[in-house]
Amino acid sequence: MEPLTWLALAIFAVAIVVVITGWIDSTAAALLGVAAMIWLGVMSEEDAFKIVDWNVMAILISIWTIAGYFGKSGVPEWLSVQALKLSGGHPGFLVVILSMLAGFVSMVVDNVVVILMFAPVAIPIVRHLGMPMTPVILMIGFSANFMGSAMLLGDLPPQMMHSVSGAEFMDFIWHQGKPSSFPILTATFLMTLGIMYWLAFRKFRATTAGTATGPGSMPDAKIPDPLFAAIVLVMFTATVVAMAFREQLGVKLGFIAMTGALLLVLILEVMGDRLRKPSFEDVIQELDWRAVFFYIALFALVGGLEKTGILEKLAHAMQPLFKENLALGATLLFWATIPIVGIVEHDAYILTFLYTIRDLGQQGVDPWPLWWMLLWSGTLGSNLTIAGAPALYVANNICEREESRKIPLREFLRWSVIFTLISSVICYVFGMLIWVLPAMR
Repeated sequence: MEPLTWLALAIFAVAIVVVITGWIDSTAAALLGVAAMIWLGVMSEEDAFKIVDWNVMAILISIWTIAGYFGKSGVPEWLSVQALKLSGGHPGFLVVILSMLAGFVSMVVDNVVVILMFAPVAIPIVRHLGMPMTPVILMIGFSANFMGSAMLLGDLPPQMMHSVSGAEFMDFIWHQGKPSSFPILTATFLMTLGIMYWLAFRKFRATTAGTATGPGSMPDAKIPDPLFAAIVLVMFTATVVAMAFREQLGVKLGFIAMTGALLLVLILEVMGDRLRKPSFEDVIQELDWRAVFFYIALFALVGGLEKTGILEKLAHAMQPLFKENLALGATLLFWATIPIVGIVEHDAYILTFLYTIRDLGQQGVDPWPLWWMLLWSGTLGSNLTIAGAPALYVANNICEREESRKIPLREFLRWSVIFTLISSVICYVFGMLIWVLPAMR
């Protein structure tokens, strides 16, 4: 390799190591990596700006804005109390129902936001029933992180896949005549929850008298302003539907999401004091701007690698394996990814290999089975430790704060390993049967 290629690889590796270890703030580390690539001649500042997919950034910020209003609408609290009523006060059922709620909401709302929505509501319910706190909050975190890749809106990896592969909103439901991310991850999720219930949660027992379902026996939650909640839900739904018809509308997904967010803000501002709502300033301030700048830097870092041609060289080196035996190649990709993203920030890993698989596709290898297997394994494997996904870091911090103790790694792994292993095995079987093996015929 040329010296410039080695230099780009070294800068990328150092930046990612600093991100993983947390020696300095992860966003600062990623931005410093981009600055180093520019100053040392790997790419120009103009290259770095153009490499960033601003369409994805528009999706991210716009959906987070709508989700910010959704989180203040009272709907998540109302859903959690309905979950308690639906469970009949049975602790094991409650864990499953709360996990399902978190998982399905995370398909259209960022997973960290989902945890911040549901954990504060789950905590008093868990205490009401005298249940162990840590496994419940961790399951909300695992579930939110899990289902974020089921649709295009919930997390960055599917949005990055849209950027690299061109996968549209409906492609995440049905693609090339086969079920894709939404049906496969949904089936995997439900089966995983069922197995987790059978192995662990059915043994949970309430330790207080709070299991009764009569009046006054359970916490209550009312939506403070039904009209505000209705406006938010209608605009959220309209935005999602419009994004589903992006090809017919002929505009970028980011523009559709931005239009939906701006229309929601306009309606709420015009309604003024007639609604009990947060101010636009409050919603904007609560957006995770550090994460936005981190993702911008991530695109630029991986773009710097791509500019040197190293990803294309990697694809050339991998091409014989995938061309001769796609099943073996997909298996190695899937199961190598699981442990790697457990300790490496999964967004960077996924984006890097999305480009590598794209280059494989240009050499005659069908990229779609590999893109899907990468997306799913990269998402599921990130549930292994708090280093893999920010959502789990947030969930773990909530557990430690509420229980006033340090959560030992062994206790975290007790839940994360079994959840990750079960979901990965199920998803691997679906992926191989539906996507990989048919592509070999």
